[in-house]
Order: sequence, then C-alpha cells, then structure tokens
Amino acid sequence: MFGMFRPTSSLSSGLLWKIPWKLSVPQKRRQRKRLRLVDNVVSIVDRALSRNGMTAKVLERWKEEMPREEEMLAKDKYTIFDRKEKKYRKGIHSEFFNTDGEVSWNEGWED
Repeated sequence: MFGMFRPTSSLSSGLLWKIPWKLSVPQKRRQRKRLRLVDNVVSIVDRALSRNGMTAKVLERWKEEMPREEEMLAKDKYTIFDRKEKKYRKGIHSEFFNTDGEVSWNEGWED
C-alpha cells in the first residue's frame, strides 16, 4: 500500500535497536579478561613502586576498596548501578558500546 515507505516488522516493533538484558558467554569471558587485566596492572605498579621503596596513596586506596576479579560477585562484574532503572542495575554492555560495536568510553565527558 505504501510502496517503498512501508515499515518492516522488525523496525516498527523496535527489535532492531533493543539491547539484550543478558550478556552472552563470550561477552562475559571478555569482561572477566578486562577485569583481570586491570588487576594485573595494579599488581605490576604496586610491585614496581615497592621495589623502589615508594608507595602511592591512590594505589593503596584502590587495593583496600576494590575487590579483585575473583572476589567480585557476578552482579558487580556484569552490571552497573543506575538509579533510573527498575531494579537499579543495568547491563555493562549497554553503557560502553554503541550500535556499531565501537568502544565509546568518553561519551558525555567534557574535556
């Protein structure tokens, strides 16, 4: 009836833009790897500073307050707090990745 302007069923229902609420197994694996890399960097910097007899207040605070990847609960690994969400949690993949799959870490940050 509308020819080339007729909406497809996936576009009219919005399925094209929805982000799944659950991470897939490969996404979870990549997230755990990223968390372990952060833990590795913190331990390397800590060892390097202690070898030189130095310490950093920020690093000591990080080690006191932040759990390592193996100590974290699953809800802390794969979700982030959001006060606008129904249960105050939302998936991490909806925050840092745009629809092209590119990382957009500093969206909304002012330089």
